[in-house]
Amino acid sequence: MLIPIIIKKALAEEPIPIYGDGKNIRNWLYALDHCKGMSLVYHTGKEGNVYNIGGRNERTNLQIVDAICRILDEKIPLKDNSSYKDLITFVEDRAGHDRRYAIDATRLENELDWRADENFDTDIIKTTEWYLEKYNK
Repeated sequence: MLIPIIIKKALAEEPIPIYGDGKNIRNWLYALDHCKGMSLVYHTGKEGNVYNIGGRNERTNLQIVDAICRILDEKIPLKDNSSYKDLITFVEDRAGHDRRYAIDATRLENELDWRADENFDTDIIKTTEWYLEKYNK
């Protein structure tokens, strides 16, 4: 839910809330790559095996917000030429919030020869553009 919240808040020129120090790490994967991974597992995976689907794209929440703000600065500049980054607001972290979510996709990569087609730099642009089209009608 982080990405749509960032974009909605930015477009409304409202504070963009970031939990804690923003250094919580997540493994990001483009939605279509995830779907392709699920299809591959369904059609060719060994029954009873567990296959984790991950993109080897670990980023902090702050890196995600920074990337989206840079894209928005380029595609929909603010009228006063400030940066969407100026909207970032750090809020109290949630109790029990995990510092890092990690996925080991080694089995999927080795046994089924799966690799994500996208990397973070391309998928964050595509994802942001998709949300812009959805929200900016």
